[in-house]
Amino acid sequence: MSSDSKETKSRKWVGFSFAWNGLKEVIKSERNFRIHCIIAFLVIVFSFYVGLSLIEWGVLVLAITFVLTMEMLNSAIERIMDFLSPEHHPLVGEIKDITAGAVFVAAIASVIIGCILFIPKFL
Repeated sequence: MSSDSKETKSRKWVGFSFAWNGLKEVIKSERNFRIHCIIAFLVIVFSFYVGLSLIEWGVLVLAITFVLTMEMLNSAIERIMDFLSPEHHPLVGEIKDITAGAVFVAAIASVIIGCILFIPKFL
């Protein structure tokens, strides 16, 4: 194995470990992320019960991933803003509100998707 190949694999592993550390940090420190994870787990369990099609599973996984990703981005932006402006600033508050609103929109969209997927199963 060439040294270039070993170096590339090493860099990929380092990148993966940074991503894994970020995921562990958000799980450890962000209450809302943990709440979204619990809800996602319950929805997945329920989905096995009702028997989703492959396409429905794909849509569900995308919806869940979208909410979790938005929550992580919201948390990252909040931390950046806290670092850049430790004292209260109205613009920082607006930025945080906007990113929280983005999570809210994603969550509402996911609820709508859930209704589209699950309600017909009981009609």
